[in-house]
Amino acid sequence: MRLHLEPGGVTGRFDLSAVSRRELNQALHDASAGESFEVVNPRGAHAVACGITADIDVVVRGSVGYYCAGMHQRGRVLVEGNASTGLAENIMSGEVRITGNATMSAGATGCGGLVVVGGNAGARCGISMKGVDIVVGGDVGHMSAFMAQAGNLVVCGDAAADLGDSIYEAQIFVRGDVESLGADCIEKEMRPAHTETLSRLLAAASPAGDGVDASEFRRYGSARRLYNFTIDDVDAAARQARERSEGERDAREAAR
Repeated sequence: MRLHLEPGGVTGRFDLSAVSRRELNQALHDASAGESFEVVNPRGAHAVACGITADIDVVVRGSVGYYCAGMHQRGRVLVEGNASTGLAENIMSGEVRITGNATMSAGATGCGGLVVVGGNAGARCGISMKGVDIVVGGDVGHMSAFMAQAGNLVVCGDAAADLGDSIYEAQIFVRGDVESLGADCIEKEMRPAHTETLSRLLAAASPAGDGVDASEFRRYGSARRLYNFTIDDVDAAARQARERSEGERDAREAAR
């Protein structure tokens, strides 16, 4: 569910037009479990609410810049606005949510936890994800889930080109259209266990997943053709090098 702070229940309130991000982040690092914080006037600041290790709640009232909630370990962060590059990069557990759009590399290298983007996510959403669950209420940009190793990427809208390029064992669920699949990514059967996983993630991502039925999605994953080395790869590389060398030689001779 979305995070709401009750009036009078806020442990600390930080106005980033008056205090530094260092002061904010240090206070969040020093916080104790159960505390809650409100951040106002972020004005696109970078590295807001990074490295949280306690079970606390943080609401940011406005849009943020690069690497918001990066290295997140515990607790919950809600951004009421948009986020720039690297939202929740390297998240380990806990939850990071934004109501608006995220630009490049949301949830990059995440090892656990839940990242929810209420709007659209840009290129390389979930790049090299290693166990994080990412739910996007809208569309994702090109090369999303590139080299994704584990976890789930749920896209309630459309996916741009080269989805899941060089994917390992992560799963991708897309409700809308896919422009193209990347290397070694294929459509796979949607089995009951996958429907159960997807339904759970949609419920956890509320309101981003509200009104969306798991039966409307298709599943994509690795064809596992890139897992093992084959001698054909060497032959193809050698042939390409030879053809390139011959082409350069012909060009030199023609220029004489």
